[in-house]
Amino acid sequence: MMLLTAHDYLSLSSKICFVREFKFKLGVNYSRPRVGGAFCKATLITNSDSFEVGRLIGSYGFMNITSYSGLQSGMDREYWPADLGRLKAQDVGEGSVKIRLYEGRIAQGPLRGTPVIFKVYPGQQVGGVEADLMAANELTAHASLQGDSKATACPNIQTLLGGFETKTGEQWLAFRNDGKYTASDYVKVASEKMSKDRDLGGQKLWNPFEKDETIKRRRYFVTKLLQGAFRGLVYMHDHDRLHQSLGPASIVLNTMVEKDAAYLVPRLRDLAFSVDIRYSELEGDSSTLSEGLWRRASAAGAFTPMEKRAFGIADDMYEAGLLFAYMAFIPFCEAGVMDSLSLRRLLENTFQLDVQAMREYCLADDRLHEAVKFLDLGNGAGWELLQAMLSRDFRQRPIAEAVLNHRFMAGAFL
Repeated sequence: MMLLTAHDYLSLSSKICFVREFKFKLGVNYSRPRVGGAFCKATLITNSDSFEVGRLIGSYGFMNITSYSGLQSGMDREYWPADLGRLKAQDVGEGSVKIRLYEGRIAQGPLRGTPVIFKVYPGQQVGGVEADLMAANELTAHASLQGDSKATACPNIQTLLGGFETKTGEQWLAFRNDGKYTASDYVKVASEKMSKDRDLGGQKLWNPFEKDETIKRRRYFVTKLLQGAFRGLVYMHDHDRLHQSLGPASIVLNTMVEKDAAYLVPRLRDLAFSVDIRYSELEGDSSTLSEGLWRRASAAGAFTPMEKRAFGIADDMYEAGLLFAYMAFIPFCEAGVMDSLSLRRLLENTFQLDVQAMREYCLADDRLHEAVKFLDLGNGAGWELLQAMLSRDFRQRPIAEAVLNHRFMAGAFL
C-alpha cells in the first residue's frame, strides 16, 4: 500500500461536541494506559467533550498498485516514459476509504490547549467494514507502542492522545500536532525549487557556490529525514509491529526548511495496516488487513512463525528501500522528471532490481546527475545500501537497525 495525498485546505471553524464516547465495534481495548512522558499515568482521552475541532486541512486515500505490465525484455529503453504514462492509467486504483484531517485542540483536562490533528475514518455506510478495521487496527498499534515505558525513547512515531466515535459511526483519532507537513510535501517543494533555478532557455540562474551550498543542505536534510524514519521503524520492529504502509506521505515533518534541518524531527504515521508479529499472533488466523502479506510470505517459502516474522520485517524493509530511493532521487530532480511510480517501475521492471545497471542508465541522463552524485558518496555507499534493501531474497535484506548504522546513513560523507 502507498498513500496518495490531496490537500484541500477548506475553512471550517467550530466547536463540535459529541454525546457518544469513543468505542469501536470490534472489541478493541481502547482505554489501555499509556506509559511514559507527560502522559505516563493517563489513559487515552475518549470523551468527545474534551476536544475542539477546527478547520479541515486535507484528505487522502489509499492507493493500490494491482499489477505492473512491465517493459518487454530487449525493448529499447528510450521509450520507457511513455509506458510509465500507461501504467498510471491502467494499473493503479484508489481504495474506497477516504480519510479526512482536521486541526483541533484538547479543550479540558491536564492537557488543555494541546494542539491535535484529527484523523477521521468514515463510518461503515461510507467506508464499509474496511474503514472500521483500519481505524481499530491503527488504535491498537499505537496503544501497543505507547504502552511501553521506553516509549519516550522514540520521538519518531506520531503520538495518539485519544479519540471518539460520532453518531454516524465515524472514528475520530486525535494525534498530537507535531507538524502537518509530510516527506511527500517536502519533496514536491524541493523539486519545484530545482525547476525554478533554470530559466526558459535552460540556463542556470544560480552561481556554482550557491548551488553547492543548496545541494549540501538538501543532502543533510534528506539524510536526517531518513535517519528519523528508520529510527521509528527500528522501534516498531523491536516492539513486534510492522508498518506495512511506509512511504513519503506516511512521514510527518515539523519543518520543511532545509536550513532548519538541525531541528527536524520526522515521525511515522498511518499505522492502519500495521501487523502484530508476536509469535502468539503468527500461530493463529490472520486478520483481513494482513492476508496479502501472509500470502506473499507463503509464496516466498515462509511458513513457520519464525519464517513469517522474518518475512514480514523484510517486507517492511523492501518498502523502506523504495522510500530510500524516492528520497535520494526526487528532491534532486526538477519537477516532472521523476515520480514515485516511474521510479518504482524503473527499479522493478526495467532493471529487475539491478541497482548498478540502473546507475549506468542514470549516468546518461543529466537531469538525474545530482541524485547519482548523492548515492555515489562514500564510493557508492548509497547504491550499496539501496541494493541490499531491494534484494530479491528477503533473507538477505538488512534489518532497520543495520540500515541506520550503515556508513551512508551515518552522514559521514556530507
